[in-house]
Amino acid sequence: MDLLNTLVDKGLRRELPTREEALAVLATSDDDLLDVVAAAGKVRRQWFGRRVKLNYLVNLKSGLCPEDCSYCSQRLGSKAEILKYTWLKPDEASQAAAAGVAGGAKRVCLVASGRGPTDRDVDRVAQTIAAVKEQNEGVEVCACLGLLSDGQAERLRGAGADAYNHNLNTSEATYADITKTHTYADRVDTVRKAHAAGLSACSGLIAGMGESDEDLVDVVFSLRELDPDSVPVNFLIPFEGTPLAKEWNLTPQRCLRILAMVRFVCPDIEVRIAGGREVHLRSMQPLALNIANSIFLGDYLTSEGQAGKADLEMIADAGFEVEGTDQVTLPAHRVDADAAAGCGSHDGGGCGSHEGGGCGPCGSGEPVAKADEARTDLVAVRRRGAGTDLAPNA
Repeated sequence: MDLLNTLVDKGLRRELPTREEALAVLATSDDDLLDVVAAAGKVRRQWFGRRVKLNYLVNLKSGLCPEDCSYCSQRLGSKAEILKYTWLKPDEASQAAAAGVAGGAKRVCLVASGRGPTDRDVDRVAQTIAAVKEQNEGVEVCACLGLLSDGQAERLRGAGADAYNHNLNTSEATYADITKTHTYADRVDTVRKAHAAGLSACSGLIAGMGESDEDLVDVVFSLRELDPDSVPVNFLIPFEGTPLAKEWNLTPQRCLRILAMVRFVCPDIEVRIAGGREVHLRSMQPLALNIANSIFLGDYLTSEGQAGKADLEMIADAGFEVEGTDQVTLPAHRVDADAAAGCGSHDGGGCGSHEGGGCGPCGSGEPVAKADEARTDLVAVRRRGAGTDLAPNA
């Protein structure tokens, strides 16, 4: 296909595709799917080889959130029967992180529900970062605490945080359809605060919320303009007890096309397959590794993921290798650019998964075709790891 040849050439030159080209990727047929994956794979291998970066989530505080983000199982009014607990102690969080590091994770993502941290919360997280780094030599730490106030990003950076995650989630035009308690501009502001403080910026999206192709392209182009080091791609997990528990918009083929579009728009940026990959990609997860260069290991915030051992076997069976702590994630030109800008983490990465959740309609056009069936059997609430007495999955 001329389209794919053009996109590969642009990706190898780090040249941004046009909106029309990005939309055309999403419109390709299933007959062309393997060609799309192969083309995106050429760009992925140019900048990231066959390495897969492993990231591990620790949910520091689960549920009890005052925000109304309709994709989230922790939202205000959620009836999802998730684990609910207040802040983990630093040593508890460090023990949870150690399980992920032992499983091969290079980065630990410390996440807490809520609108944003108080100054006391920042102090608490600073102690947790210190504990994690003291007990897990060489680990990178990404914080994900919601909207940041002035000076908080700098305090997290001073405490040893390498990165900060805050996702845009969907297009600016449709953002108010999924959240009323804060704005799209608030999210953009937090990403900019993190970047300005020298933290590695991580920001991504959630697909499958009823959005149009135009919405997906809009949010990915907006992310590219913010220039994060990492773009996590979440696929909506329709939790029972959330607004769109019966909303199943994604097929494995659709997910692969979305990942490919993100790779072409962000050729030299870490693209992570985040929450929902087991639910929506299913047996086609190994194909997605040809496009994305990063995944989460084990469980997510409130849902269970694929067994950590199965993740590692999948990576090896697909002919990829786990990225080591001595390897730099980002290509040299981005590392040099971050260094020149005074960015704290030159390894790229970032956090990312708010794991989908369950979302209200946010599309401005016709929704994509429905999947054949709702795979509710694949949506399992997390009952192990952080906040429990059971061993974590890593």
